[in-house]
Amino acid sequence: MKMRVGIIGTGWIAEKAAITLNGLTDCEAYAVGSRTKEKAEAFGAKWDIPKAYGSYSALIADPDIDLVYVGTPHSHHFDVTREAILAGKPCLVEKAFMANARQTKEILDLARERKVFLAEAIWTRYQPAVGIVRKLISDGRIGQPRLVTATLGYSMGEKLRIMRPDLCGGALLDLGVYVLNFVRMFFDADIVSMNGQCVKSDTGMDLTNTITLILQDGVLCNLQSSTACVGDNIGVIAGTEGNLIIDNINNPQTITVNGPDRTYVETIHVPQQITGYEYEFMACRQALIDGLLEPREMSHDETFYIMQLMDELRRKWDVRYPMDEE
Repeated sequence: MKMRVGIIGTGWIAEKAAITLNGLTDCEAYAVGSRTKEKAEAFGAKWDIPKAYGSYSALIADPDIDLVYVGTPHSHHFDVTREAILAGKPCLVEKAFMANARQTKEILDLARERKVFLAEAIWTRYQPAVGIVRKLISDGRIGQPRLVTATLGYSMGEKLRIMRPDLCGGALLDLGVYVLNFVRMFFDADIVSMNGQCVKSDTGMDLTNTITLILQDGVLCNLQSSTACVGDNIGVIAGTEGNLIIDNINNPQTITVNGPDRTYVETIHVPQQITGYEYEFMACRQALIDGLLEPREMSHDETFYIMQLMDELRRKWDVRYPMDEE
């Protein structure tokens, strides 16, 4: 089965999806939808996509589309995802999944009620590095894990989507979601304590933040995300007998294993990739073939849990979006 994907949005992330799908044999960039026909046609021509629609609704109504990929800003995920689910269309929705936990619960409940497949496109969850790191930990290569550190930072200037509350601006939903998932991918112990600090923009959005988690199994996690600087983007899982250094938590390419006294052991390279996005599309295809309503790699419960964590952090920081008041 060749999965025909309809891409909603024509921004940078939609381009990455198109490039990825064009490199796959079992998936196809079949249609694109934008708010104007002109934008959709230009995007379709650039990336060799057969169908172009001048509205999201028109794309959703196409009976030949197997999966709708929602690539709009996260502030605009709710309405279009809801419309697609009501139309019975399976959806892969970019991270952050929704603006807040209330929207997330409503969409997840609707998908369950309608028995429609739904997935969050947090690409790091689907990548081969996850299985590699999990096995290194379970095999005892670094002993008992005790400390996790992770940073993700990009110098973004004053982009509107970062500065504006109505676009769910700030670092947390854009980048902090990755550092939280970095912990949860490898450690599912309950979080017994969560604290953090942030530096805000004049518009009240968190530009740089730090998050500290203490897990029930005694692991401490120190996490940072920023839209205001060039971060090292490294993740480290430190144990009693060694550590693992992940070169880029946003798209891991190498995992370095160190033993006692930081002695170098080996460097593991992940498989060659198209963009790294291919794994989420392939996971959705397999889940649809298997008749699942959610992907194995990122459960609905986990999507909701991460969004609850981000809601709680924003409450602590007094970072608010208009949709929080609805």
